[in-house]
Amino acid sequence: MHSQRRDQDDAGSERTCLVTRQGDAPADLIRFVRAPDGSVVPDLRRRLPGRGVWLTPDRGIVEKAIRNRMFGRGFKAEVVVPATLADDLDVLLLRQAREALSLANKAGQVVSGFGKVEEALGKGQVRALLHATDAAEDGTRKIMQVANRHRSSKKSDLPVFNLLVSDDLGLALGRSNVIHAALLGGSAAGACLKKLALLGTYRVSGSGNGGSGSPVPDTLTSGLPQDETE
Repeated sequence: MHSQRRDQDDAGSERTCLVTRQGDAPADLIRFVRAPDGSVVPDLRRRLPGRGVWLTPDRGIVEKAIRNRMFGRGFKAEVVVPATLADDLDVLLLRQAREALSLANKAGQVVSGFGKVEEALGKGQVRALLHATDAAEDGTRKIMQVANRHRSSKKSDLPVFNLLVSDDLGLALGRSNVIHAALLGGSAAGACLKKLALLGTYRVSGSGNGGSGSPVPDTLTSGLPQDETE
């Protein structure tokens, strides 16, 4: 019965954000469910049973839903909203991105280290760049100079992510002191791009306005692949 309710909840091509009331594809929203004890729980995989409430992946939107006590109205029931829900969701999105990066690395679709990233850029193999948040400005600048030289004739921008500290990059890639990395072609890399983009959108939107028109800074550029599936 729970499974049936979940399937009905996910049916259709669009879901509606509880806060903005804008419709979007389920993959572009974050689903929350009400646990048996009444607590609100993020359901990133969209697999948990029960009625779902959907929010735009924007920290400001989540905080607004908490502040205005909107989850109770969305679930039409008494709920317990953890005070740390917005932070907890960030941790889950980070973990999801890190796990996707690890899978892409195991599939041979990631290179790391200044020299290997530079070489991949020269061969036109790079789909996205990753710089550790604690990377030195000089090293990042040099990588970007190389990237700009090799993509000057391309129509789309190269996605650049500054979201993970070097320890997180190292944990995902199974080595220490990872400062620069690059995603190459392949389905695992494409899935990782989507997870990184979701984390980046959640962190950089923050205005609480929602919608695709929210400004996106240079740390998350356009050019994300449209032909990859999760």
